[in-house]
Amino acid sequence: MHGAGNDYVYIDCFANEIPADPASLSIAVADRHKGIGGDGLILICPSSVADARMRMFNADGSEAEMCGNGIRCVAKYVYDHGICQKNQLKIETGAGILALDVETENGKVRQVRVDMGEPILLASGIPTTIAGNPKANNHVVNVPMSVGGQEFQVTCVSMGNPHCVIFVDEATDDWVLGLGPRIEKDARFPARINVEFVEIVSRTEVRQRTWERGSGETLACGTGASAVCVAGVLAGRTERKLTNHLLGGTLFLEWDEKSNHVFMTGPATEVFSGTWDENQN
Repeated sequence: MHGAGNDYVYIDCFANEIPADPASLSIAVADRHKGIGGDGLILICPSSVADARMRMFNADGSEAEMCGNGIRCVAKYVYDHGICQKNQLKIETGAGILALDVETENGKVRQVRVDMGEPILLASGIPTTIAGNPKANNHVVNVPMSVGGQEFQVTCVSMGNPHCVIFVDEATDDWVLGLGPRIEKDARFPARINVEFVEIVSRTEVRQRTWERGSGETLACGTGASAVCVAGVLAGRTERKLTNHLLGGTLFLEWDEKSNHVFMTGPATEVFSGTWDENQN
């Protein structure tokens, strides 16, 4: 399945046993030449506190807390395959329990609105050792950073997983493929970090490319788009409602001032299903 081009292999752990070594399995199935191909592996598991539980593994086998595009696909699978057919689903993740409103067409989920929760802005909670900006409540907003001789400003936000947002005139390969991996593994981000390179179209519209922690460049990143919505407001560049064009599609974001929650709306698509021979792993 994919959400705006951010593609993962999903395992129905309601019908199958949870893999003994999901990290190694993720590396195997995500290989685009010798496996199925994808940005990683997501397990759809039973939960004692929600309608389902999502566990997400990157293409390098590392487990991440959350995936905004992935969780929309989890909701689609849970609904479309009859695990739980409610207009609002609760999905347990490493970043907490999230509520998702499903929009159906001909009995299948077409689009999902996710309550992504409240952004985390304290440096220690992101986490990063970069000092906060005294002019921005000591949050990491428009803080100068230098990597590989290149200087730029960063705004850091956690949406249950860490993001470093950089506003650029043009999100070129030099930025994304050149600096993205270096920023991801920079020592100032002790848990590594996802990096968003963002072009401002207007106060209500942006374009985004993402270097995703553990997966490289992906066609979309839902938590990243949510972080961009927050970062744009904090940096004084965008409004609270935002249309975000990613390489794989468009997401719609809102950072609600009253609740302090970020809401993300976007598509979820099932591409195909099949059987993986465990002896291949």
